[in-house]
Amino acid sequence: MPAQFIGVAGLPRAGSTLLCQLLAEHPDIHCEGHSSPLCNALLATRRSISDDSFMLSQLDVQFDTTYGHLQSAMQGFLQGWYAGVNKPVLVDKNRAWLHCIELLLQLQPNAKLLVSVRELGQIYGSIEAQHQKTILLDFIDHLADFDRLGRADQLFAKDKAIGAPLSSIQAVQDLPQAIKDRIYFVRFEDLVSRPVETMAQVYRWIGAADFKINPAQLAVRPHESDSHFRHKYLHTLHGSITPPKRHENPQRVEDLIRKACAWYYDWFYPAPKN
Repeated sequence: MPAQFIGVAGLPRAGSTLLCQLLAEHPDIHCEGHSSPLCNALLATRRSISDDSFMLSQLDVQFDTTYGHLQSAMQGFLQGWYAGVNKPVLVDKNRAWLHCIELLLQLQPNAKLLVSVRELGQIYGSIEAQHQKTILLDFIDHLADFDRLGRADQLFAKDKAIGAPLSSIQAVQDLPQAIKDRIYFVRFEDLVSRPVETMAQVYRWIGAADFKINPAQLAVRPHESDSHFRHKYLHTLHGSITPPKRHENPQRVEDLIRKACAWYYDWFYPAPKN
């Protein structure tokens, strides 16, 4: 029986690294924890093959057969990426999985997706706090010259670090219910305040056997590169879970975030009913 494929995506500074660390605690789950090139490779294949003249000419004369070749080849690439791993559940981390979930499900119909989310002001605050610690280094997309409000505006742009995955999350609302059912959102706040209960629910949803983590004694594995992101988005792993301190942001930034992303707060952080 083929392994259950689980993609991990989500917002930056929202706990995807911690989520992968906790997934890897389960003896039946293979999770390397690093951002994987698998999703990027599949997207690059789609772009490249769509411009190939031999492919296009074959589609003209035998569309179904040629399209079938392409599907089986891409399925083989996806399944072969973790060849030799003998565990019932495979976890692959890449923020782009949510954006291309329909492609993933075309290749792996039983795949599921875990998506990490967090209160947006705290995401911005975490990034800004790390920038202040490394202010002599610029961001990979050159945001250091902006003031704090300008940097926040840039970070939330549709092609930037927060805005791009945020747009993918918003787009979930337009997906058919059958696809929505393959997506599970994990709130960072739940992960750090109620890790045992939260992970029990995650394990159950992905179809893994019951397992209880010990949040005070976690395995610490090598984390992915921080230099690629100019040390603005750290992926540090710890041996235990400690909720982070709250970031105090300028009120003007907080107000703009909540106004621009009201849909997000309604969905994940609804106001308590009276």
